[in-house]
Amino acid sequence: MKPVRVGICGLGTVGGGTFNVLTRNADDIARRAGRPIVIEQVAHRSIHPDCDITGINATTDVFEVATNPNVDVLVELIGGYDMARELVLTAIANGKHVVTANKALIAVHGNEIFKAAHEKGVIVAFEAAVAGGIPVIKSLREGLGANRIEWVAGIINGTGNYILTHMRDEGRAFEDVLAEAQALGYAEADPTFDVEGIDAAHKLTILASIAYGVPLQFEKAFTEGISRITAEDVEQADNLGYIIKHLGISKRTDQGLELRVHPTLIPKERLLANVHGVKNAIAVMGDAVGPTLYYGAGAGAEPTASAVVADLLDVARDISTDHHYRVPYLAFSGIDEDVSQLPIMPMEDITTAYYLRLLAVDRPGVLARVATILAEQGISIEALIQKEATEGELVPIILLTHRTKEKQMNEAIREIEAMADIAGPVTRIRVESLSEGE
Repeated sequence: MKPVRVGICGLGTVGGGTFNVLTRNADDIARRAGRPIVIEQVAHRSIHPDCDITGINATTDVFEVATNPNVDVLVELIGGYDMARELVLTAIANGKHVVTANKALIAVHGNEIFKAAHEKGVIVAFEAAVAGGIPVIKSLREGLGANRIEWVAGIINGTGNYILTHMRDEGRAFEDVLAEAQALGYAEADPTFDVEGIDAAHKLTILASIAYGVPLQFEKAFTEGISRITAEDVEQADNLGYIIKHLGISKRTDQGLELRVHPTLIPKERLLANVHGVKNAIAVMGDAVGPTLYYGAGAGAEPTASAVVADLLDVARDISTDHHYRVPYLAFSGIDEDVSQLPIMPMEDITTAYYLRLLAVDRPGVLARVATILAEQGISIEALIQKEATEGELVPIILLTHRTKEKQMNEAIREIEAMADIAGPVTRIRVESLSEGE
């Protein structure tokens, strides 16, 4: 059959990995696709050192690839928002299919891109945009197609998971482990996207849209980072039978959909609690299948390239199929009206349990007043640890609460922090059991 001709834009880590996988495994890929997939052109500013493009048509202008009549599929691996959006829309306008690993692009501009692609009858594939080489998008969109998805929860940023893993294993401070992650190349010089949860929120937005058939709504995702987590929090969580993970969580409720990224205490026996280092894992609860877990490398040259090339295989198989009969981008044909009307819930309306850590002056009545404030907000205490006073005569107090609404907890924390006998801000970490019953 006629070869599928690919133009790769970006030859950095993922682009170089994609180039190498396509060339190294060309015969196997052709057998699986039913036709050859050949690299027609590449566009790059720099070339990954492991990538040899001798004999390949190369340019420094990505838009040359988007308008090249000999290119069937544009692979967007340049990253970012604005130029990537313009590049993808230009490729679509020129009748080209698109494969991308750009989670920020899909989360922020996906609604516009999918609309343009549908009108043009071309494919936009984005498996590599979430969790690197883990085929979680295909699993949600196709493998779990019979299910009503109840919740999705995942470790979807390797940098944050690396930091929290080493804080727990070695008792080190956040800043110390972050510096190590930067030295090893796991974290960027500016780690904000990773440690503050923005990267994970991009990915969670995509997963939630596929799981529930709602439009992409990144701007409504609640995001909280891990930079305020201390070694003591990690130790106390462990003493209480929990492990802290930076999770992306989306749940379907009677009030709407939860869409939130934040540090979370989860029981040690949960599979997600035992995902360490830079690995990613996503747990999905379906009403028919029950809980499922998808685990593996969430980043890296060839793990991510594996997902990019898998998308190219899908494009090669479907390229001759009428676009009305292809698997929809976000799993639902159009956007199901009933489901798409589900609102994204504001964080203050979400119910969960909480871990609280506060420093109190060592004098009678302080703990009783804290308990009274919680009770007045309808918050009951499940567990309490009061440690010995520090050198400054401050007593660390750790509380676990039962489930309550975030707005009630916000008000309780505001009142506790206003107490004269409480030093500094109250540390609050949400607690999720992620059991089959939730």
